[in-house]
Amino acid sequence: MVYILLIHITILNLSNNEQINKVLDNLHKYASEANGEKYFQLFNDQAVFHGTDLNERWSIDEFKKYAQNRFNTGTGWTYKSLERNIFINSSNTTAWFDEILINDKYGKFRGTGVLSKVDGMWKIDQYNLLFPIPNDLLLKYTKEVKEYLKNNQIK
Repeated sequence: MVYILLIHITILNLSNNEQINKVLDNLHKYASEANGEKYFQLFNDQAVFHGTDLNERWSIDEFKKYAQNRFNTGTGWTYKSLERNIFINSSNTTAWFDEILINDKYGKFRGTGVLSKVDGMWKIDQYNLLFPIPNDLLLKYTKEVKEYLKNNQIK
């Protein structure tokens, strides 16, 4: 409890942008460390996580089941932010962002999402992880994905 209070006091002294950057940096840090307890404290109770697969639209509770099982094996996932843009509404209660991430195995990704301020703390409401496809390759890969979805009867 003292630890949480110290974090709260420290974060209150940071600007909104600094607080949001800290939340998002910690999101990636805790995932890499497979630290589910700290990772899921960054999300609101009604949060949604969108993964790269069409079927990966998870409520936070659904996502916890998946991710915590993985974290329990000591395995997380590592994405490092290369650049990030943060926008905050005029009442300083809602923020949205986009970021370019790098993963050693898969390359560059885009993360986007929304945060809201709850009791003075920024929490993630939605996170979207997607794999951007260069326009010159789009037609080739969309044909392949459409065929895959059709063959596997995925809507």
